[in-house]
Amino acid sequence: MDPGYRSPLLEFFRRGEVTRDVRLLAAQGALAPKAQEQLALLVFLADDLDPDVASATAHTLDALPAEAVRLSLCRADATPEMRQFFAARGIQVSAADIKAASSDGEEPLVDTTGELPDVAVEEEGSADPERQNLSSLSVLERMKLAMKGTREQRAVLVRDSNKLVSAAVLSSPKVNEAEIETFTKMGNVSEDVLRIIGQNRSWTKNYGVILGLCRHPKTPPAIAMSFVQRLNERDLKALAIDRNAKEGLRLLAKKMIAKGKV
Repeated sequence: MDPGYRSPLLEFFRRGEVTRDVRLLAAQGALAPKAQEQLALLVFLADDLDPDVASATAHTLDALPAEAVRLSLCRADATPEMRQFFAARGIQVSAADIKAASSDGEEPLVDTTGELPDVAVEEEGSADPERQNLSSLSVLERMKLAMKGTREQRAVLVRDSNKLVSAAVLSSPKVNEAEIETFTKMGNVSEDVLRIIGQNRSWTKNYGVILGLCRHPKTPPAIAMSFVQRLNERDLKALAIDRNAKEGLRLLAKKMIAKGKV
């Protein structure tokens, strides 16, 4: 069942781009950085075609504390599909419950992540040794660090060649707007990372984030163009002559300047 919940990690599950070992880990509750995403992943995996994944999901669902699940379902970001799924399991919430819900409850309801890998982090400017240290870890270990590690580790892992690892960084409850803005200025982040950032309404309320997206040559053109009209005069003029920007974006900026849209 599709939970209707949106997150960078869940999109990869929807597209079928997740290997069996990662699905098994998610079924055990180990890949969720916060409660809502954990519940959504379990709803999604409950009818997985792999019997081992489905069985592990069922076991994790049975172990969830009912009251904690109910409180999570009361939150505004819980979807109707998630509430319907758990209602069938005997956990129901009313409209009044939803209206009165607090914003607490970010921690996973079942945390089976275990200890994080012990990886030394080099000082900024020494990226190569740090990248080598992290690249020696398995994909699952890198995903755990991406979600629960340090800011320095996230800055490396957001550039990881494995899409699941970089998406895990963006799903981390620890990541903040300042980091997101920094990611949009990194030359070696992937198009997928920039697309995920550009589709997040909360992050794109930040002017620095949309400016970084407009300037980055890897940002999907449709996303970059949707933000051009929000640029101020100085940045629009700079974009119009930026040789690193895509030609279509430069032309749009020039047209806006010529029409006095600044």
